[in-house]
Amino acid sequence: MGGEIVRSERIEWNLKSSSSCLPLAGSLCVSFTCHCSRPRNLESIAAQGEVTATLKASIGSTTMPHLLLHGPPGTGKTTTALAMVRELFGPELSKARVLELNASDERGIGVVRNKIKNFAAVAVGRPVEGHPSPPFKVVILDEADSMTKDAQNALRRTMETYSRVTRFIFICNYVSRIIEPLASRCAKFRFKSLQGDVMYDRIQYICVEEGVELADGSLGMLAKIAQGDMRKAITTLQSAFRLKGSPVEKETLLDVAGTVDDAVVVALLDACVKGEAFATVTGMVEEAVMAGYPCQELLIKLQEVLINDDRVPDGVKSRCLVRLATVDRCLSDGADEQLQLLSTLGYVSGACLKIS
Repeated sequence: MGGEIVRSERIEWNLKSSSSCLPLAGSLCVSFTCHCSRPRNLESIAAQGEVTATLKASIGSTTMPHLLLHGPPGTGKTTTALAMVRELFGPELSKARVLELNASDERGIGVVRNKIKNFAAVAVGRPVEGHPSPPFKVVILDEADSMTKDAQNALRRTMETYSRVTRFIFICNYVSRIIEPLASRCAKFRFKSLQGDVMYDRIQYICVEEGVELADGSLGMLAKIAQGDMRKAITTLQSAFRLKGSPVEKETLLDVAGTVDDAVVVALLDACVKGEAFATVTGMVEEAVMAGYPCQELLIKLQEVLINDDRVPDGVKSRCLVRLATVDRCLSDGADEQLQLLSTLGYVSGACLKIS
């Protein structure tokens, strides 16, 4: 679904028979595919009310500037763009008037010089009844922040040349990666992460519609894993259900998401704060590594737990966080994960011992 929140459109999970897949929790052999129906109009998109209201007004006046939709993944950017052009042109005319490209795959200057430029130069056809059908075409560039700088600079000239008959919609996660000459030509709309009741309500709606039960604590854990990304929430729920069926347990969600359980990192930090023997800490680290937890995830979770631990003074927290940043850089350079984790915990333990 691209992570989008939908009020009236149902998310369909298609179960197709297959003899090559594993049994689903003792049921028939099926291939579990998550096909998320996108909303077909702007009113169906929830949680981004300010953005959709502004775009709806733009449709009513049959005028539209170039758009730059940015924000975290799984918040409805792509679906908003597709719903908008569908309302502008209708399903049939959209096939001729809309060019959708994923810039992460088609990111070079050749795409701009060939596909985009050729499409932008084509004359606009006749409108259709029942839709505004303004006299321009629309180019949707998804993941535009993946485009090379040369491609973005070439696109700037194309936008200027064909602005009378073509509008561009750029969709990206990181607006800072869009060059200023492009960004300044667009109306910018920021999409917010889906938090709190919005995420909970949507997950519960999906579970009710699909007959999936959540065990105690699973709803909160799923929302925590998703971090505001509805696409990730649905994918994780789908994978957990496929693995062990219903009810979906908290532990299953952690397994399929590859997320570190808080209890693992809390135990490591407790050992450091209490000054446990280094051999004890080493054994705990080996257990965590053998359990398959990525070192990067352990360090991220350690940062979160450390910041919220009232036993550690702020000064010590600051020094430990600097150490975490250094270790993160070492890991990016290819250092051994287990040694770096031990080094970090040794530093935290030493810093805590100095204040005891």
